[in-house]
Amino acid sequence: MEKNQPEDLVRRRQAPLTTPTDLGTEASKNIAAGMNAILADVFALYLKTKNFHWHMSGPHFRDYHLLLDEQAEQLYAMTDPIAERIRKTGGSTLRSIGHIARIQRIEDNDADFVDPPDMLAELREDNIAMAVRLREVHEMVDELRDVATASLIENWIDEAERRTWFLFEISRNVS
Repeated sequence: MEKNQPEDLVRRRQAPLTTPTDLGTEASKNIAAGMNAILADVFALYLKTKNFHWHMSGPHFRDYHLLLDEQAEQLYAMTDPIAERIRKTGGSTLRSIGHIARIQRIEDNDADFVDPPDMLAELREDNIAMAVRLREVHEMVDELRDVATASLIENWIDEAERRTWFLFEISRNVS
């Protein structure tokens, strides 16, 4: 016991971070695993989107630069609600960049130069993959009767589809 600390205070400080939930231990573990993978992908896609935003060039610079900034902001806005949802359901969330790197499925792009059309195509495919993975986790949380997580995911699927749509439309060769 710490010096001059009441025993119950020390016990509370050392207590596990498992938030009580009616979903059950196994459901909590499954939700945390699925949502942490989503969170890692969101961070990876956020950083890739910002990377392309920072390194955009060419005649459509302004439009692409602003679009990617808007999309990055939307991705970043997802991170806290995802992490908080994991904690609300009794799980533990990501702790470091290394943790993200171990479980992310969105591939990084560290190339010195990427043509703008290739940037847009890569982000479009990544957003499609994000929607697919969100649907997979939605199906799982739906089966576990985690209505709140399912509700959040539904909005994020819509956002991923909108990002995909915009990236597709600005990439079309229209005469």
